[in-house]
Amino acid sequence: MGRIVLHADFDHFYAQCEEVRNPLLRAAPLVVCVFSGRGGDSGAVATANYAARSHGVGSGMAINLARRRLKGVPEARFLPVDFAFYEGVSARAMGILRGHADTFEYVGRDEAYMDVTQRASGDYGTARHLAQQVKNDVRSALSLTCSVGVSPNRLVSKIASAHQKPDGLTVVEPGDLEGFLGPLGVRKVPGLGKRAEEALVAAGIHTVADARARSVFALSEILGRRMGTYLHNASRGIDDEPVAERGPNVQYSKIATLERDSTDAGFLAGAIPRLCAGVHESLAADSRTFRSVGVLIVQSDMASRSRSVTLRNATSSLGEMERAATSLLLEALGSQEVPVRRLGVRVSDLGDAGGQSSMDDYA
Repeated sequence: MGRIVLHADFDHFYAQCEEVRNPLLRAAPLVVCVFSGRGGDSGAVATANYAARSHGVGSGMAINLARRRLKGVPEARFLPVDFAFYEGVSARAMGILRGHADTFEYVGRDEAYMDVTQRASGDYGTARHLAQQVKNDVRSALSLTCSVGVSPNRLVSKIASAHQKPDGLTVVEPGDLEGFLGPLGVRKVPGLGKRAEEALVAAGIHTVADARARSVFALSEILGRRMGTYLHNASRGIDDEPVAERGPNVQYSKIATLERDSTDAGFLAGAIPRLCAGVHESLAADSRTFRSVGVLIVQSDMASRSRSVTLRNATSSLGEMERAATSLLLEALGSQEVPVRRLGVRVSDLGDAGGQSSMDDYA
């Protein structure tokens, strides 16, 4: 019996949550924002509904740019993120999805994988019915829409779930893998970013079918061995990674907007103790240890960079967290030219990570 995997992806999730809380928002462009705390429109767009997207507003965009694009739309609304509310809605939604799966894998607040091989008995007609039931149950219980992809593996299901957004359902059976993937642009392959796309296009590779026509050696020359091998397999719909049970949290993090944009290493390093203290407080409350430490740098142009390190042993030490985070920051600043606006510290590889909630704190 071949595998059948569903990937469910909630459409503009944060904005949908706000629309459920206030149905009057559904008809207008809605932008959910992470305000920086500096006042005014400093910060970035977390997500936007489809009415706002039609005006060119998208995730990661500076709020002031989003306002300019919606300047002629008086009914447009800008709301601050409410992660506590979204987390509660997500928990209910994931409970519904879990009830339809043989094996359930939480990915984030708004997406999950479900292996339904056994309950669908390997039949794609039954799997389509299950996917539609997932959508119906979520809509009935929470007034939310989600898009679902159905295929023999995680990779193709994730691509399929984005194929007919919003509120879509796309089924790709084993015999249709290459036909479905072929016409898609290479950027549709998860994990391929803008730079990879530019390199592929420069080599005359625009679609997945174009990539499939090249040897693994040719792709490796363009992207490097790891990504070249990945694209070689992905272009053929090959993905053997299983759906694996895991809880909704694998890390604790704290992110803060700085008093001023800066490239000064001393000033930036001075923010590390406060960030680490916030993370450590959450860890201590839950009696956790960590083994991996990371730092996130968000530049004034909203581009982001991150670095991480795995420690030799698991620890709960605030001092070790600070030392590792400071070292990572200083290493990253060696090539920093654009001023830094926000800094974050995260820890992962937790001593007891299963089934916990994400600690994403914004200051």
